[in-house]
Amino acid sequence: MLRNNDTPTRLSRRQALKLGAGAFAASLAAGLGLSTARSWAAGTGNTLTQVRNATLRINYGGVRFLVDPLLADKGTYPGFEGSANSELRNPLVPLPMPVDHILDVDAVIVTHLHSDHWDDAAKARLPKSMPILAQNDEDAAVISGSGFTDVRVLTEATEFNGVRLAKTAGQHGTDDTLRAIPPLGQVCGVAFRQPGAKTLYLAGDTIWNSHVEKAITEHRPDVIVLNAGKAVMTGFPPIIMGEADVLAVHRAAPDAVLIASHMEAINHCVLTRAELRAFSEREGFASSLLIPADGETLRV
Repeated sequence: MLRNNDTPTRLSRRQALKLGAGAFAASLAAGLGLSTARSWAAGTGNTLTQVRNATLRINYGGVRFLVDPLLADKGTYPGFEGSANSELRNPLVPLPMPVDHILDVDAVIVTHLHSDHWDDAAKARLPKSMPILAQNDEDAAVISGSGFTDVRVLTEATEFNGVRLAKTAGQHGTDDTLRAIPPLGQVCGVAFRQPGAKTLYLAGDTIWNSHVEKAITEHRPDVIVLNAGKAVMTGFPPIIMGEADVLAVHRAAPDAVLIASHMEAINHCVLTRAELRAFSEREGFASSLLIPADGETLRV
């Protein structure tokens, strides 16, 4: 099933050259007023669909991955205690597509177990036989405890149906923040690689730090997905990336296309898409940054 975006993606020439001819053709078609189909299901070539928050559908190497599923209806959960705007209920916005389409995948990647990345609705709706890739043995045991029968642990050399997946490290806040709020815990990212395809690096719930810098150096990604909503716990610096972190990633990987995710869906994410776009324009890297709306699909 195909869906036309209400606001078709428009890429600059520089973005089009980075993402390839398919993206440029889609942009050109949009500029000419032609229909630019964006698919919820498996598309042609490698694609990334921004579902909601950090939930992504990544079609890569012919394999359909679902990342960090948050599937509850709008307003199901209370806001995170001790965080910015905690009076708001999560998720802040509805899903942009039917759950059945979101779940039409080959495997699920869970970067960590926080409830805005792996929620009760996902546990209830996902088939218990679905392959699930977790960041470590501890998370795998928790997921298995929910009845899932094919839970695997990501490593730096995982392969799934021909796609190479390398777990990368991250840090969900500063050292002082992690000492003060231990439940923030361990998180991971993932680098996707296949011969002949662009390397995609999903950084996960992390701030800019040496872990991210190392991943960029080791994997040399063409496309980098950043959780860039600038989530704030009251009294502490942000626990995921904000404007300055995104700029730091661009400076470390100036030839990569950056894709901003994890925005405008959870109470403590204080950075809006419009604010990040304006910042990138002021700092001169807007042509390297894509900020998809919920439901929007990009060719990667």
